[in-house]
Amino acid sequence: MIEWLGIGHLFELSRAEAIAGFFTPFAILFVFFIAQVILPARKVPGYVINAQTGEPRNYRLNGLLVFVLALIVWAFEIGGMPRDWFYRSSIYAVAGGTVLTFVMALITVYGQPATDGKNPLYALWDGRVQELSLWNERFDVKMYCYVVGGAMLALNALSGAAYHYETFGSNANPGIYLYAGFFTFYILDYFIFERVQLYTFDIIHERMGFKMLWGGLIVYGWMFILPLWGMAAYPHPGFSEGWTYVWLIGCTALFACGWAISRGANMQKYTFKRWPDRKFLGIFEPEYIEAGERKILCSGFWGASRHMNYFGEMLLALAVALSFGYFTNLWAWTYFIFIVGLFIPRERFDYNLCEEKYGAEKWTEYRQRVKYRIVPGIY
Repeated sequence: MIEWLGIGHLFELSRAEAIAGFFTPFAILFVFFIAQVILPARKVPGYVINAQTGEPRNYRLNGLLVFVLALIVWAFEIGGMPRDWFYRSSIYAVAGGTVLTFVMALITVYGQPATDGKNPLYALWDGRVQELSLWNERFDVKMYCYVVGGAMLALNALSGAAYHYETFGSNANPGIYLYAGFFTFYILDYFIFERVQLYTFDIIHERMGFKMLWGGLIVYGWMFILPLWGMAAYPHPGFSEGWTYVWLIGCTALFACGWAISRGANMQKYTFKRWPDRKFLGIFEPEYIEAGERKILCSGFWGASRHMNYFGEMLLALAVALSFGYFTNLWAWTYFIFIVGLFIPRERFDYNLCEEKYGAEKWTEYRQRVKYRIVPGIY
């Protein structure tokens, strides 16, 4: 079965290496915890309101600094860890990380009072509280998940590229390097605009359960590179030099288009939430529907569809699938399938949440004005 899937190379570790791989997430989570707590950071207010004070919650943001230091440690093999280690130990790291985050979820969930009447098992999955911070808001667990997950996504992608180079050398697939470059840029961009994350769905609505901890730390950090598990074992797809340029430039253009839409939509929403009357980029006039004290943005990106940011992410995922050059290999499409499978149900959940939040009448008015859910003109 393993050989049929094409991932036999991920089970070639010795017994000692397999044990080390299993405990790699333990070490990584500890090191990132120390780094995030002790490194300098800027403290900013977010969108979520602290129920105890009635004021916006405060967050210490130093993700960019943590990420740059992590890249340096990885690139120069500081501590003796080979650059391809994260990739080669992927299967064992996911197993160890799953066990670790399950224990973390047990402590996080059952350490809180059961006040919502949820089934205890469902509460373990979904969580009981939406926010969890320590030491007078010095350390926020949600943002920690995204710092670790984001940094490890890039490092795992780069590690896979290092493994691929060591395996194939001059016959390597340039699409693997492009893939690693996509995610390194994606995460660098995320940390440059880290404050924008404080105004997104996950930070505002997700609860602190196994879904959040495992998803943010392990799925995001290690499993988002799932396509590499199969595709790093393939050499150059054999295109001619001319078609290789067309393929790589086309994938890059598609990725850039998706990034521009996703980043633009998120930045417009962020700008609107902080400065409701400010034109976005000095161009897009903020048009909105008033629902009591709340406002529903419906211009610019958010006038084209109700979730243009999701559409941008889907284009990014499509570029990722095409970047490998093996267009009929299912491994290449796993990330795209995951993203589509994630955002379509999330849009439906957000639909019901917004209908309750803004009221049926105003939500109907908004739906009549912005007709498409995700993909303009199609869906």
